[in-house]
Amino acid sequence: MGGVLVLLVGATALTAGVRTTVRMPARTSTLPVVTVYKDPACGCCRAWVERMQAAGFQVQIHDVASAATRDEIKRQQGVTSALAACHTAVVGGYVVEGHVPPELVQRMLVEHPRIAGLAVPGMPAGSPGMEGMGTEHYDVLAFTADGRSSVYAKK
Repeated sequence: MGGVLVLLVGATALTAGVRTTVRMPARTSTLPVVTVYKDPACGCCRAWVERMQAAGFQVQIHDVASAATRDEIKRQQGVTSALAACHTAVVGGYVVEGHVPPELVQRMLVEHPRIAGLAVPGMPAGSPGMEGMGTEHYDVLAFTADGRSSVYAKK
């Protein structure tokens, strides 16, 4: 049994220009829903969502056409410009900025660290959703609400 159920929520979205899609794996998941805010045209963001789904997460996608609105979402979630990447997600009370590997999101949810979230700044080649462009080493950063960050994992 496979496939993906796609649900589109129409023009009644809270923010103008935001299309919401909920993608759920066919199997039942005990993982929390991941809510992703991304550019509707971004292929690497779509690829990251697919990696999260393959890891068992249900994903709710908010396609946000306005860069200013995406930047405001980042600001509201405590993502500084030094941590910023192409998409912002919220899962289990944590923020996930950029191409964070699904297994590290799962680890964070199990460990429950006292952080605001995880970030992979920029768009490193070889990170989830950025495959096929070579591979570079990158740090996955844990960050706090007061703006401090530290290395959570090296990839």
